[in-house]
Amino acid sequence: MKRVVVTGMAGITSLGSDWASIEANFRAGRSGIRYMQEWERFSELNTRLGGPIDDFVVPRHWNRKQTRSMGRVSKLAVFAAERALEHAGLLGDPRIQDGRMGVACGSSTGSTEEIKAFGNMLLNSVADGLNANSYIRMMPHTTAANISIFFGLKGRLIPTSSACTSGSQGIGYAYEAIKFGRLPMMLAGGAEELCPTEAMVFDALYATSLKNATPHLSPRPYDSGRDGLVIGEGAGILVLEELEHALARGASIHAEIVGFGCNADGQHATKPEQATMRGAMQLALDDAGLPPSAIGYVNGHGTATEQGDIAETLATSGLFGPHMPISSQKSFLGHTLGACGALESWFSIEMLNRDLYVHTLNLDAIDPACGELDYLRGEMRPMRNQYVMNNNFAFGGVNTSLIFRRWH
Repeated sequence: MKRVVVTGMAGITSLGSDWASIEANFRAGRSGIRYMQEWERFSELNTRLGGPIDDFVVPRHWNRKQTRSMGRVSKLAVFAAERALEHAGLLGDPRIQDGRMGVACGSSTGSTEEIKAFGNMLLNSVADGLNANSYIRMMPHTTAANISIFFGLKGRLIPTSSACTSGSQGIGYAYEAIKFGRLPMMLAGGAEELCPTEAMVFDALYATSLKNATPHLSPRPYDSGRDGLVIGEGAGILVLEELEHALARGASIHAEIVGFGCNADGQHATKPEQATMRGAMQLALDDAGLPPSAIGYVNGHGTATEQGDIAETLATSGLFGPHMPISSQKSFLGHTLGACGALESWFSIEMLNRDLYVHTLNLDAIDPACGELDYLRGEMRPMRNQYVMNNNFAFGGVNTSLIFRRWH
């Protein structure tokens, strides 16, 4: 078995596209959530809250040939991938184009502008707005394909279009590809573009926040006053590398991935199951060969939905006990769906290396129905840990758990 390390990390969120900016916002308790005035035309959409990236522009050095197959979700993913490769010292390196590097990436859906154009064809029998690249921008594996094509990656391509576990499955499956010796390098993560259709998915389940007049007070993971989730957007990409390959080229190592667990509830598409959530965490511990006591912090999924928060925290408390520190960065960014597993993995590594852990924003009164845990709230907390865990759970009953080990 090969050892797998993280040699590059990058992302883009509503609170910035570099760790210094994002951490400054976390430290200040500044939320990326705002009132979405552009959604007012959807009269049957109850929520008006979102976490958009308002300042994203396509880099000047990207040309039209490169971008014509990209919708917004792919542009965000490629942007994060380019920054991650640069961070790893691999941007422009010929080694990534000879079959030694692959990509594992996903999103909940492709770009919805193209879906709208195809829908218009079905509804109105016209093909306005459709062209040769429309499907490429819409297809479920648009992020992985566009990253592969943009950087000329010829290794295996693993699409992970699994809703809220797209990013964490991308990292986990890339980790396994390297661990089992299939190739030495992978780009791994996920992305999502903000769309009112995604808000409507949860609105129809009565699972969105309606605190439209007070965007900064929502979402509220684990809080007794929560009223639902808020949709955000973003992208996160890690560069994963086989240890000896990384050492041979003198790469900087930011963390080691030592465990990955993934399973399915096998019962209900939208109702989370405590037992299988806990099972995914145990699978990650088994993969890492660690006891529960080795983990120093759990980065929770924390969507601020009642069923999700309760099931997740009861599963976590049942495995780790009441003293396990836990928090959710979705309280700052909203639920970035396909991006969240990758962004939260990036954040977990940054917190692990800086010995400073982000609290859950808006967590004023812990829901007594949630599991007994050490909830980080109020301000960032200094801690020194050897191992941290990042958990994500998705529609369809998909559960993932990743364990990162500090390198220095």
